[in-house]
Amino acid sequence: MTLGSTTQALSTTYDLAMLDLDGVVYLGADPIPGVAEALTTARDNGLRLAYITNNASRTAHQVADKLRGMHMPGVSDKDVVTSAQAVAHLMADDLPPGSAVLVVGGEGLRAPLEERGLRCVSTLDESPVAVVQGFHADIGWHELAEASYAIQSGLPWYASNTDMTVPTARGIAPGNGSLVQAVRNATRAEPIIAGKPERALFDETIARVGGRRPLMVGDRLDTDIDGAINAGIDSLVVLTGVSDLAEIAAALPGHRPTFVAADLRGLDEAHPDVVLEGDRARCGGSLVELVDGTVTIKEGEPSATSTLRAAVGLAWDVRDRSDVTVTLDGRLGA
Repeated sequence: MTLGSTTQALSTTYDLAMLDLDGVVYLGADPIPGVAEALTTARDNGLRLAYITNNASRTAHQVADKLRGMHMPGVSDKDVVTSAQAVAHLMADDLPPGSAVLVVGGEGLRAPLEERGLRCVSTLDESPVAVVQGFHADIGWHELAEASYAIQSGLPWYASNTDMTVPTARGIAPGNGSLVQAVRNATRAEPIIAGKPERALFDETIARVGGRRPLMVGDRLDTDIDGAINAGIDSLVVLTGVSDLAEIAAALPGHRPTFVAADLRGLDEAHPDVVLEGDRARCGGSLVELVDGTVTIKEGEPSATSTLRAAVGLAWDVRDRSDVTVTLDGRLGA
């Protein structure tokens, strides 16, 4: 398997970009440099933008306000789709109207549940018919214990997502998946999951925003790219968040992105074919070569999309024909 290619910019090839947030559009409170300009160009090219997130700690309105404050182009509340909205939809389909559900999470989870006609409670004594868990920074032992007791009593368990980590401005921190794992350890149960890599969030996004040829844009293989593959859509991975180029180059068939770029400016570029010639790969004006087990830059800028494509294409080819995982030139992506 090799990378996909386009002769025109991705923003003119696809009609909807599903943009992950943490690690793609921003890191914590700070926008990633160049993102607003790149998305403005993409939108001017006719690409519809949907901002999707596995993070259930904030409402869609709060996320949209944050994006507007970062000067992202033309953001409305309906352009934001959260895993909390997706899990609320799943639960509303499964449960009788007005059902009480035990919520482990914050307002970002409670608001979409209430919008779907469900009643949020916090203890097993309030007779919930299901448990739902989503990330919030203030969740503690008592909330996790209450969820565990309810699940052990036989109630169905839903989770907005199971990301083990979340990127922040200070580094990588535990995500909702780490908290879900604590409950899993106590109960030996498995939740019904709405967020990436499950397809419910993708279906929710298309239902809310539209689009016939969507492209998922993310920073991590285990949720964004695997999720796109599960949903049957193409994907672009960027290097501004969790997955680095070495992880992408080592990805096995069935877990590989369609495209790779340093950041969201890759939306506004063509992605030329990677031409493989034994232990060399050329893409556009870039050339890389396998030297003593390392993919080394011979021509091209280290962070150029053409150089990254050549490096990943060669690494995948070597892996597929010899089952060898190569190392990468330390300059790549810099």
